[in-house]
Amino acid sequence: MKNNEMHVFSHLEEMRKRIVITLVAFLVAMIAAFLYAKPIYNWLVRDLGDKLTILGPTDILWVYVMISGVFAIAVTIPVAATQAWHFVKPALKEEERRAALGYIPALAVLFAAGIGFGYFVLFPMVLSFLKNMAAGQVNTLYTADKYFGFMLNLTLPFGFLFEMPVVVMFLTKIGVLNPVRLAKARKVAYFTLIVISVMITPPDFISDILVTVPLLILYEFSITLSKWVYKKKLSTAAVEA
Repeated sequence: MKNNEMHVFSHLEEMRKRIVITLVAFLVAMIAAFLYAKPIYNWLVRDLGDKLTILGPTDILWVYVMISGVFAIAVTIPVAATQAWHFVKPALKEEERRAALGYIPALAVLFAAGIGFGYFVLFPMVLSFLKNMAAGQVNTLYTADKYFGFMLNLTLPFGFLFEMPVVVMFLTKIGVLNPVRLAKARKVAYFTLIVISVMITPPDFISDILVTVPLLILYEFSITLSKWVYKKKLSTAAVEA
């Protein structure tokens, strides 16, 4: 009984250590990004005809915090993945350890790709739609916190959704998922992705299609990668047997 308790406490202590390292990395990255928040802000609003408005002295501070937070998340993702890898490493086989470690850089790349898709494709499309809807009816005045909050809500989810292929590959590698399960869950996955697309896009058919199609392609691509990893895993197991 005492040995089990010691084992549990050691795991909790290890988890605490990994979480602390991740949080420290996030804070350091956020502070570093905050130092460059002003030029980043100027770049993000470069295409706006008018300057954004603030309604209180702290509004611009929160905008800079939001901008710094997104960059900090992007920097922290590979750090958090590395810490998670260290935590689960004792339970993985040597081949699984190497494979999982190799997926970590892809997490950062795909997160950046998702943010890029949200910012360069989805955000201007939705903003243009809303501008056209308000044209000639109301005076348009954007506040900085509302503008960047809206931008964040449209871009950040795609950063995480675009990591689907790497997560699927890793879970397939350790036996949690396989291509058969993913194929059987296709209807549920499609429905979920369509609901997400409809919720974050304007109420028009074209916008829904432009967002839904890439997500469905991403899911099918994840299934293809899962098949490749699964076949490779079976081949390795056959050779070892």
